[in-house]
Amino acid sequence: MVSFGAGGLASPHTGLFYISTWEDVGGAIQGVPVEYKEGQRFTGGPIVLTPAPNSTRSGPINTYTEAAGHGAVIAVDPQTGEKKWSFDMHDVNTSGILSTASDLLFVGGREGYFQALNANSGVLLWKENLGGEIAAAPITYQVNGKQYVVIASGNALFAFALRK
Repeated sequence: MVSFGAGGLASPHTGLFYISTWEDVGGAIQGVPVEYKEGQRFTGGPIVLTPAPNSTRSGPINTYTEAAGHGAVIAVDPQTGEKKWSFDMHDVNTSGILSTASDLLFVGGREGYFQALNANSGVLLWKENLGGEIAAAPITYQVNGKQYVVIASGNALFAFALRK
């Protein structure tokens, strides 16, 4: 069973809320004044993003040090707001998260790794390099009693299942 929340994923099985995030990266957003003209499209004006000094990324793969930030999956107790665990990733994380009823989390990252984590502890259970950026959310389905997990990476689609 999977349920989605704003900006993350909640698992009714574990009671935790999972967030795919960037850590130690920041910036400032500044509005630019724009005059409203009746009858014309108005979006409130452009915004200017001023990167923080440590956000020096460029390109799809992180080749910088930890000073440029990193990705993480964070588990939060929605009742208390307390962070229960964090799984650090090398690069920023732009993929979705899949939570299963068997206490597994599946998540990928821009550096091409697809991982299975323990949903209660955040411990890494399995990791595979798929060779391309993972910016999509994994899905799961079942055929003839066999469970599959599927993820897009780069220009390919990968399906995984347990051996018999």
